[in-house]
Amino acid sequence: MMGKITFYEDRNFQGRSYETSQDCADMSSFLSRCHSCRVDSGCFMVYDHNNYMGNQYFMRRGEYPDYQRMGMGMNDCIRSCRMIPMHKGNFRMRIYERENFGGQMHEMTDDCDSIQVRYRMSDCQSCNVMDGHWLMYEQPHYRGRQMYMKPGEYRSFSQMGMGMGGMSGSMRFMSMRRIMDNMSM
Repeated sequence: MMGKITFYEDRNFQGRSYETSQDCADMSSFLSRCHSCRVDSGCFMVYDHNNYMGNQYFMRRGEYPDYQRMGMGMNDCIRSCRMIPMHKGNFRMRIYERENFGGQMHEMTDDCDSIQVRYRMSDCQSCNVMDGHWLMYEQPHYRGRQMYMKPGEYRSFSQMGMGMGGMSGSMRFMSMRRIMDNMSM
């Protein structure tokens, strides 16, 4: 089943709207601004800069009438979005204490609410996502800024953070969650 999301220029689903089931790198060609949205199906990441940059936030099925009141950490409005394909197999990711896959390494196949507690790691600065799609959080217990990770190698979170509107410097993650159909937030 494909995802479907509708964006609205104003809060509370008012103003012009734009509906999509695919990635959109620049919403300014459809809406002058975006302050609310409704996710009818699927999961999406939304970004407060064009080209999937800046602060990002995970959106699952539901209504989002006002970004600022929801504590999403978004700037003025949403500028781009990416549909997250649902993964129907196993989930597997290796996390590393240091950049370039250095230091301690642990392989994960399920959610982790604190790498400090589970693995006695104070930091996670790189990872290799082998299977599935994951959400990484900067704080334990799935809090703080988020980053979407699809299968691939991520050698340096701090380098990935460059130009991401507030996510620069030593970006690190302390908890991870699998993106699944039935996930609760």
